[in-house]
Amino acid sequence: MTEFIVHSIPGSPFGRSVLAALEEKGARYRLARAAPGTLKSEPHTSLHAFGRVPVLQQQDGFILYETQAILRYLDRVLPARPLTPTDAKAAARMDQVMNISDWYLFQGVSNVIVFQRLIGPKLLGLTPDEQAIVAAMPKAHLVFDELARLLGEQAYFAGATLSLADLTIAPQIDLFVGLAEWEPLMGGNPNLCAWLERMNARPSLQATSWERQLQMAMA
Repeated sequence: MTEFIVHSIPGSPFGRSVLAALEEKGARYRLARAAPGTLKSEPHTSLHAFGRVPVLQQQDGFILYETQAILRYLDRVLPARPLTPTDAKAAARMDQVMNISDWYLFQGVSNVIVFQRLIGPKLLGLTPDEQAIVAAMPKAHLVFDELARLLGEQAYFAGATLSLADLTIAPQIDLFVGLAEWEPLMGGNPNLCAWLERMNARPSLQATSWERQLQMAMA
């Protein structure tokens, strides 16, 4: 079976989505740790022209970046346990939720609140900017409430079975667990809480926790 190399920063929700997909597929892979301060310079820019993570690399020299592209590629080349619905409407819902993750959950919500509450203090020793967090909360409420609405009473975002949408959203929302903003955002969305519990019970999410990624990166 092809070995995949995933270049990522341990803890990156985008990188975790890719790792979790590889776990769901039962594929062999290796995590190559990228250091945050080196992404905008060589050799990383040879892998990702825009200096971000994750990057997927194969032994034959094929290199691919952008999380959604990587996830869809893996689902095509590793067809066992498909992660894309065959029903057109379910697939469209999957695509919609994946875009919500990138454009609304991360941009202006996670990249503000999670950075200020978790990433900045934990990795950079920064003090949270409370005003920035307060300013981000209206959009955060909108995003979390809309995700809860789209999920409804389904087990997963595209229906009864796991899809790429779930693997995209779960690593993002999981970073909010334990933050002061968790209860205000999730308290009125019990279905979203139950969905995250189901996701975190999956071996693929357990195998790609922040702590487990650090262990993989050091191996």
